[in-house]
Amino acid sequence: MTTHTEMLELIRSRTPGYALPRPFYTDPEIFDVDMETIWYRDWLFAIPACEIPQSGNYVTMQVGAYAIVIVRGADGRIRAFHNACRHRGSRVCAARKGSAPKLVCPYHQWTYELDGRLLYARDMGPDFKAADHGLKAVACEEAGGVVYICLADEPAPFAPFAEQAARYLAPHRLNEAKVAFESTIVEKGNWKLVIENNRECYHCAGSHPELCRTYPDRPGFTSMDESGAMEPAVTAHWQKCEAAGMPSKFVIAPDHQWRFARIPLLGAGESYTMDGKAAVPNKRLANAPFADAGSLLSFHYPNTWNHFLADHSIVFRVLPISATETEVTTKWLVHKDAVEGVDYDVNNLSRVWVATNDEDRQVVEENQRGINSPAFVPGPYSEIQEDGVIQFVDWYLRTLEPRLTGKKSLREVA
Repeated sequence: MTTHTEMLELIRSRTPGYALPRPFYTDPEIFDVDMETIWYRDWLFAIPACEIPQSGNYVTMQVGAYAIVIVRGADGRIRAFHNACRHRGSRVCAARKGSAPKLVCPYHQWTYELDGRLLYARDMGPDFKAADHGLKAVACEEAGGVVYICLADEPAPFAPFAEQAARYLAPHRLNEAKVAFESTIVEKGNWKLVIENNRECYHCAGSHPELCRTYPDRPGFTSMDESGAMEPAVTAHWQKCEAAGMPSKFVIAPDHQWRFARIPLLGAGESYTMDGKAAVPNKRLANAPFADAGSLLSFHYPNTWNHFLADHSIVFRVLPISATETEVTTKWLVHKDAVEGVDYDVNNLSRVWVATNDEDRQVVEENQRGINSPAFVPGPYSEIQEDGVIQFVDWYLRTLEPRLTGKKSLREVA
């Protein structure tokens, strides 16, 4: 697959409701096109804002070919920059995270202010203008305590998502959180397989015994039927939570790129723990007036899904490495005043999703191994169990096709 024309032919010959053709999961050149047309153009979840609470705190991340640094300035604002010195291109910040009063390139000590301005460059001569050599900015926005970046020169509008994120996440007080635990794993599978696996629970009963103690794997809990109805337990939960000031009913972007929806957990479940009880019972992160507030589910394509509970929150970030490798980072957030060993036990807090992530890794890797075979033929999705996968694949193709042909997508025109 070497041309956009060949990709368009594959898209147009695909049977709707079926998995994508094999090259979309295996071909390095299609992977490169994904990076150029999706990952370098759409808004991407980066970090929870609480991860860099103080001036000078920074986090680095790698999006394909682009090295990025995200830093909180002296004015409290979070900004993102290309992590490349304007002198000879060395990475300015090499650590995964850290803190510094100024950003200093380790190669020749060019020194940048936290807002990206170049402050010092030794022996550059009288005609050198520091103002012309600040760090190159990356679009960066915060919404409801989560930080997104966009590598495009002209990013798509962020406000519609930001408005809903602020409203749905407000009760979860993410700006009063801290990262209690995090993990990063590499799944040997294409990034789309990672997202597809997340978008269905058809596999949950057979793969996730820990998660299924509290998470309802029935489709009626996480998606509406053709009439727009949900299971009675879900609508009753919405009424209870919305009466308490917690937005709960499904809200989804017109192009289906993002969604928020609150669901109850099974039985008397309060959290994703082995016994179903809150992992942080006495210093809950959310201001919910009851412990069984369920989970606020959200996703934003192409790289995140999240679970916001009454006692803590869990955020997930997906970053592609190659056509068959994907990095998945998970962060568990608790109230900033919660004390480890007193208010929560890290193992109890993280056990369910550490296990679930590893189980998902195995599922994705076996899926990739099977698709790698030339004998692979795309099969049909279950409209009952895999409507979320259908919706994601449809979003991917609706986004990709006009960009391959040079036409703007609907949200870019808006």
